[in-house]
Amino acid sequence: MEMLVLVMMIGLGAFWLKSRDQARRVALLGRHLMQFQIEKLMENLTQGYLRALGESDPERQAPIWAMLNAQERDLVEQFSRFATAFATVGEADARVSTLPVALPYASQLLPKATFDMRQALAVHARGIAEAGENSRGLTPRDKAYTLSAELFLMQHTCHWYCRSRAVASARLLARHQTSYAQVLAAVAPSTRQAYEAVIAA
Repeated sequence: MEMLVLVMMIGLGAFWLKSRDQARRVALLGRHLMQFQIEKLMENLTQGYLRALGESDPERQAPIWAMLNAQERDLVEQFSRFATAFATVGEADARVSTLPVALPYASQLLPKATFDMRQALAVHARGIAEAGENSRGLTPRDKAYTLSAELFLMQHTCHWYCRSRAVASARLLARHQTSYAQVLAAVAPSTRQAYEAVIAA
């Protein structure tokens, strides 16, 4: 009986520490994000892409794509500034655990099993900018597909930073009906290569 109580106490303590660590991360990321309208722009673009792709008449699609181009430029600029601002975060606060489950303060206790959120956001900023600028000369449909994937992967990284990789993947699937593997396969090859290098570091 005493052993059971001890195990329960340890479990409750670990849960409290994990919740405290995650709340600190959410607050830190939130303080940087609140200066921008990145989430709102993402939602507008996602809905706009669906609207444009739902139109069968190219003449009716054209003004929608033009409107979306302006929002894409705004998102690229805002995310670039966000990534630059987050780059000032200290090393300890920027580490993200690569362990399969969330453990309290794992990024501080096991620094070798981590990656740098600042580097990951820099990769996302480049990928979003390249997709928004359409440097590969994609059709509007393919551009929308690639930019959406870049944004979903970035969102996955933010949730991974705040919670864990497993939680981030579950949220991605629930919100966008897309798996982490599918999103990673859909981003530009340069993004995928740079991203995988960062999370494997």
